[in-house]
Amino acid sequence: MGFVVVKARANDRKEAVVTVKVASEGTVREVTLARGEKRNALDAGMLASLTEAFTRPPVAGERVTVIRAEGPAFCAGLDLRERGSGAIGSSAIETMLHAIELHPLPVVAVVQGDAIAGGNELALHCDFVVASEASRFGMSLARIGLAPSWFLAKKLLEVAGPVGAREMLLLGDLLPARRMADMGLIHRAVAAADLETAAQAVIGRLAANAPLSLRAMKALLVRAMAFRSGIDHADVDALVAAAASSADAREGIAAMLEKRAPRFEGR
Repeated sequence: MGFVVVKARANDRKEAVVTVKVASEGTVREVTLARGEKRNALDAGMLASLTEAFTRPPVAGERVTVIRAEGPAFCAGLDLRERGSGAIGSSAIETMLHAIELHPLPVVAVVQGDAIAGGNELALHCDFVVASEASRFGMSLARIGLAPSWFLAKKLLEVAGPVGAREMLLLGDLLPARRMADMGLIHRAVAAADLETAAQAVIGRLAANAPLSLRAMKALLVRAMAFRSGIDHADVDALVAAAASSADAREGIAAMLEKRAPRFEGR
């Protein structure tokens, strides 16, 4: 398999490093998060590279796109150091997730480890999620004083429904993959040793289906759920922005980075 590597620069003072790999072989395009030593936390370079990978038109013969990750975690969400410094915000991750949602091919996430916050959204924006039973999913934003944007919250509502979305958002607990599968939030949860076999079974079935039918049906499903974007939500956006700029958010991020319990004061 010949790799086409998308390089992301962490900042101007550092040498460019590979954090996203893109490879194509036959009917399958694979996109791999390659920042395993940082739990694949999404920095500005990774967000840009992922957006490029999913907006790049499929080449002739490609029928399925797979996203997977190196290391023990699938994705720990936005890089909190960059999030805390203002280097990245919700618009960058929304752009990336929108690219996945509108990608013309079916997208399969192969989740070998925890998918948290932005990592959870990354997985749930894929058409199919096949996960190891060792993995967990969740939105821990309430634990660090943040709230999801309208775009991110509506995806949770689409996938999890009102009850599941409330549990995931308001409690902030990490849910085991088996529970996610039982709730219908992901396609399958299997033993870690069986993950690749289970993933290949789904990928193979998709690749064998009529490609024009798959593209038409994916576009139909995306368009049918687009109505929520038109609901007036300016007041909700203001609440989300207030949480993001609050002292509690600064304290929550600091506490997470310092590995201590946060001290929230409601301001």
